[in-house]
Amino acid sequence: MNGWLARVVNVRPGEVRALLWSFAYFFCLLAGYYVLRPLRDEMGIAGGVRNLPWLFTATFFVMLAVVPVFGAMVTRLPRRLFIPLVYHFFAANIAIFWLLLSLDIGTVHVARVFFVWISVFSLFAVSVFWSFMADLYAAEQGKRLFGFIAAGGSAGALLGPAVTVGLVVPLGPVNLLILAALLLEAAVLCAARLESAAPQLQSETRATAAAAPAERTDAAGLGGGWLDGIAMVLRSPYLAGIALWVSLLSLAGTFLYFQQANIVAAASDDPAVRTRIFATIDLAIAILTLLVQFAATGRLITRFGAGPAAAFLPLVFGLGFLALALTPALWVVIAFQAAQRAANFAISNPAREVLFTVLAREEKYKAKNVIDIVVFRGADAASGWLFAALRGLGFDLGAISLATVPVTAAWLALALALGRAHERRTIEAGRR
Repeated sequence: MNGWLARVVNVRPGEVRALLWSFAYFFCLLAGYYVLRPLRDEMGIAGGVRNLPWLFTATFFVMLAVVPVFGAMVTRLPRRLFIPLVYHFFAANIAIFWLLLSLDIGTVHVARVFFVWISVFSLFAVSVFWSFMADLYAAEQGKRLFGFIAAGGSAGALLGPAVTVGLVVPLGPVNLLILAALLLEAAVLCAARLESAAPQLQSETRATAAAAPAERTDAAGLGGGWLDGIAMVLRSPYLAGIALWVSLLSLAGTFLYFQQANIVAAASDDPAVRTRIFATIDLAIAILTLLVQFAATGRLITRFGAGPAAAFLPLVFGLGFLALALTPALWVVIAFQAAQRAANFAISNPAREVLFTVLAREEKYKAKNVIDIVVFRGADAASGWLFAALRGLGFDLGAISLATVPVTAAWLALALALGRAHERRTIEAGRR
């Protein structure tokens, strides 16, 4: 196993066990999510494309309610307890949705609640995962290993839509919820095994990396207050810069999502056909992402640094919006989505997660959670209403795409600046 891994990723013997459990953990988590994702996209269209800004706004307010609860949990509970508790809660939610949809109880309202819920689940569950990774791995390890770990999620993202494409017609969309819940419980098992592998990983960190964080205990909760994460983001220019990066990602992604919803809705009025279109997009993205992650991600981030790797995504968005401005067609949307999400998952997202490895442990959970959830979904809601306002003012899809291009240029410059700040923090940590 060590020999095979060494040909794919630059891993050291003491890191192998933790690396494989991290890979499996992210695989199960995203496999479950990508079974659910096509159902969410179809329910969003079924509820009316014009209602999407309201759904995004509802998601933001639910996030505002959830973050203080999470902050209270991480303040009082050790990591080994609050991480399983989060995923068990979401698995129970899936079971409730399955029961309501199976019994055909308030289907339209349940569909809208499900759209909001899965938007909360996707960010919350993945944010908890990457907080865990930033807590376990030092900055130097993250550059080498986060690409391979992210490939576990991409492999899960490949399985999820493949299962949906193959089983949505014979089983029906509702029964796929059961599979998603089982995969989420498998992720809990992997997280527990990763906890047991953590001591060996941290021994390897101390032996090989001078920049390893000093805080590596999980005997109790983090302490402090449940609003500490917001204060951390407001006080730190570095964290504020990451928050702005995430906001620009949200704006670009929301504009593309609304364009996709409009174009797919015009292409077909059959829910099964639309679900299959969304699952096919996810499948193409997963294949492309997995190839890049296995072949290049770790080497690219190690060679060029986190900043240039994070800057790759706004470059792809800029080129994609230019193409969409010229040709607002279904095949362009599919190609654009495949390119930007592959760039995000394969390169820029692992690079962004590396930015958090130089932070204090409390910041990795509290501030990161605020950025990934409140900032991201707040920007989603604002971007959704901005898109609706532009449409109301008479802007067509091509004009909106063209207007977004300058935003991607500023986003690219910000990514490069964050990369330079990360390198400075890494050097300073190595001197201590």
